[in-house]
Amino acid sequence: MKNENLTISEASKIYLLPCLFTTSNLFFGFLAIIRCMQARYGQYPNSLTTDYYTQAVWFILLAGVCDSLDGRIARLGGRESLFGKEFDSIADVVSFGVAPALMVFLMILSPTEQFPFFRQVGWIIGFLYLLCAGVRLARFNVITHPLLPKAEQEKNNYDFLGLPVPAAAGVIVSLVLVLNEFDLRSWSLVLPPLMILISWLMVSNIYYPSFKKVDWTTQAKWGTFIISVTAISLIVLLRNISFAFLFLGYVFFGLFRHISRKRRALKLRRSRR
Repeated sequence: MKNENLTISEASKIYLLPCLFTTSNLFFGFLAIIRCMQARYGQYPNSLTTDYYTQAVWFILLAGVCDSLDGRIARLGGRESLFGKEFDSIADVVSFGVAPALMVFLMILSPTEQFPFFRQVGWIIGFLYLLCAGVRLARFNVITHPLLPKAEQEKNNYDFLGLPVPAAAGVIVSLVLVLNEFDLRSWSLVLPPLMILISWLMVSNIYYPSFKKVDWTTQAKWGTFIISVTAISLIVLLRNISFAFLFLGYVFFGLFRHISRKRRALKLRRSRR
């Protein structure tokens, strides 16, 4: 997409294939919201209620797959547009903002006898997550705007500034999947403080790997290739728990890397004195 003399017709172009994946992202997020509401307010047995929440988790994860593909397909075919970018952010707010926040609120944060503490503050935690997700997406659109200088845009080619919203949603829903799979609902109290941490990470200045440069032409060493195949195999075999380890590993990798870089920079400044 051109950076100069951008017209309304160029900015609002709708490219079919990328937008179909973005629409699928929005569709799966909508289905996840429906399943959460059915699980909470439907007159179903406990087993079916758990199944509905589990289905909502998989819908959000499928939305994440569609979200990862729409941008790649657009870049691969040279079919990026401002419309597609804004449409993607709107879909992300629904699938990775509203749906996970509603899921945790209906499961844990809503007024229940099991967790009376959250009768007054539960909605605040859910909204905080949603607010930070919206701010994170808005900031991403600003710092990657095509009219910005190329030097500014290239800063985001390798790393994301702040925890990406799909990864934040992945942490929440993958843990919900584990809690449902192993009947560990009594451990659900870990989710509210985790949501607060994730909300802060989304709007923080901590950088996370973007993997934008990984494509069909990316080369890898034998060791990296074998580790990748093994990891994918474990994800498929242990899918009910592997996603939790995957997303949590991503979150804390960026956090620990940030702390490590800060320490090295501090030591370097001290050594120069």
